[in-house]
Amino acid sequence: MAPAGETPSERIARNWDEILQELRVTQTGTQILLGFLLTIPFQAAFADLDGGQIVVYLTLVVVAAVATILALSPVALHRALFRRDAKPQLVLAANVLLRLALAAIALALSGTVFLIFDVVVGHTAALIAGGVTLAATLAMWAVLPSFLRGPPE
Repeated sequence: MAPAGETPSERIARNWDEILQELRVTQTGTQILLGFLLTIPFQAAFADLDGGQIVVYLTLVVVAAVATILALSPVALHRALFRRDAKPQLVLAANVLLRLALAAIALALSGTVFLIFDVVVGHTAALIAGGVTLAATLAMWAVLPSFLRGPPE
């Protein structure tokens, strides 16, 4: 909730600060996931993956890389637009980029769970685990916020 008497300029600055805090959390987790995925080919068991698992793995690397790019893009935009009085546009763009990053992270997380279960337990368990992970992510990141917001005023 916005503080009483907040000016438009103060609101934009507060929104930017909140987005930066969210980006700090998002970037760390995304970079750790990408780093984990990048080490997998150097493990001995990687040679045991079948063709489908390799396709899933490579897709996950791309999705995690895209998530990382999206999560870092507001920082690059800020650098490019620094001292150009573009903070309102920056806040709008960063909001969109952060939402896209979260969508990519949801796919990367559920896909990684799918791949791990596929390798360790089997394809049926992988479908269930990946689906449950994606459903839980959607529930926490989309359904719960909609519920907490309540009906439009």
